[in-house]
Amino acid sequence: MGSAARVVQIQASRTRHVWHAAGVGEAKIGLVLDCADPEAVAAFWEQALGVKRLGAAGNYVLLASPSGALPNLLLQRVSEAKVAKNRMHLDVETPDVDAEVERLEGIGAQRLEEQARTEHGRRWVIMADPEGNEFCVCDGGSAG
Repeated sequence: MGSAARVVQIQASRTRHVWHAAGVGEAKIGLVLDCADPEAVAAFWEQALGVKRLGAAGNYVLLASPSGALPNLLLQRVSEAKVAKNRMHLDVETPDVDAEVERLEGIGAQRLEEQARTEHGRRWVIMADPEGNEFCVCDGGSAG
């Protein structure tokens, strides 16, 4: 292991130690997606991820996993238009990328590139939800 990697590992270890010493357990995250029409985007993501709508208030719609296995997804109405590629995106992992891409296209997603990409034993297709927010459908490293 190189010295830079060793420093990062030591810093991560120290951070973990401080985090746990402070009595804080593993953090739970929620995801927030900016959009123009949270109601319409909610309908897509409910079907895409198998999550349920917990409720809506004003500019927000909250989606949650019935099993609790996924983080909550809060759809937030914003006035500004999306102008660039998302800096963070979701990966929808599935054993059958092609079948999942077809299913998602049927509920309103679109491919952003015609061909799937492959790298480091993974295969994925870059897609967008009905408002143009990018996400990938990938095999998670499994064969197929």
